[in-house]
Amino acid sequence: MPQLSVPHTNWKLYRLITGNGLEVRSLAFGPNNSWFCAGSEDGSIRIIDLASGRIKLTLTGHIGQVRGVAVSSRPNYMYSAGLDGQVKCWDLEQNKVIRNYDGHLSGIYCLSLLRDDNYLITGGRDCVSRVWDVRTRNQELVLSGHTGTVCSVLTRGSDPEVVTGSNDSTIKFWDLRYGKSDFLTLTHHKKTVRALALNLTEKDCFVSASNEIKKFSFPNGEFLQNIVPEPEAITNAIDISNDGVMASGSHDGSLNLWDWRSGVNFQKMPGLLDSEAGICTLSFDRMGSRLIVCGTDRMIQMWKPDPEI
Repeated sequence: MPQLSVPHTNWKLYRLITGNGLEVRSLAFGPNNSWFCAGSEDGSIRIIDLASGRIKLTLTGHIGQVRGVAVSSRPNYMYSAGLDGQVKCWDLEQNKVIRNYDGHLSGIYCLSLLRDDNYLITGGRDCVSRVWDVRTRNQELVLSGHTGTVCSVLTRGSDPEVVTGSNDSTIKFWDLRYGKSDFLTLTHHKKTVRALALNLTEKDCFVSASNEIKKFSFPNGEFLQNIVPEPEAITNAIDISNDGVMASGSHDGSLNLWDWRSGVNFQKMPGLLDSEAGICTLSFDRMGSRLIVCGTDRMIQMWKPDPEI
C-alpha cells in the first residue's frame, strides 16, 4: 500500500459564506492574496475579502454563468468568460469593463493567462481554444482539433505552453510557436476531462480529472499514476498547493485531500447523497494556506490546516 511521502496536517472548515444564494462556478485570487473573485451562475462576479469573508464588490456584465476568471499580475486587471460567449477585461480601479474579446461562437467554459499575462486563452463549446492579445484584443491563434467542448485549460512558462481537456475525453498539448494542433494527444480518459491542474513546485507534472484522476509528465505526456476516489465519483475540480496537497471535489459533494507524490488520500470529507450538494469548483490561495470550495448548495466553504485534528 502506498505511504505518505511527507506528513500532512488535516484541514478544517473554519468559515461558511452563506446568503448570496448563488452557485459559484469559477475562482481566482488577487496578486497580493488578500481577496478572491467568484464568478457565479447569474453572470455576476463577487470580490471577497479573504481574511473576513466579506463581499467587497459585485460586478455585473455577463448574461450567463461565469465559467472562467483570472487575475493579472498587473495591478487592477481581471478577466472573465461565460456561457454567454463573452470574454471581458475588467479595470478593478474603475470597476468596469474596458475590453471585450469577440470570436467564440458559443459558451466559454475555461480561461487562463499566459506569457507574463500578455495573452489570454479561452476554450468553449465551439470545440476550439482561442489565444488573444490582451492589449490589442486581436485573436492571435485558433487551436482546433478537439471534437467536443473544451472544458479545461492550463498554461505554463515552457513548451508545451498550453494543455486543454475536452468532453471528447482527450487532452491536447499545444505548441504556440507554430499554432500547431495535435502536438500531442492523450487518450487515457473515458469521459469528459473536466479539470486540469499544474504542480507549480514540480512543473514537469500535471493532473486531469474525470471519473478518475490521472497524473502525467511534461513534455512527453507520460502517464505516471492513476488515482481513484472511493466511492468512485465524477471529479469536477482539482487543485494542488505549494506543499504537495492535492484537493479534489466531486459531483456527490465529497472533498478529498491527497498527498501529491504518493496519491494517498489522507483526508476525506463526505458530501451529502443529494446531488444538489455537488462541488463545482475549488482553489487554493496563492500561499496554499487556504482552500476555497464552492458547490451547488450555493455556499462558499473556506478551509485551513488544523494541527489539532
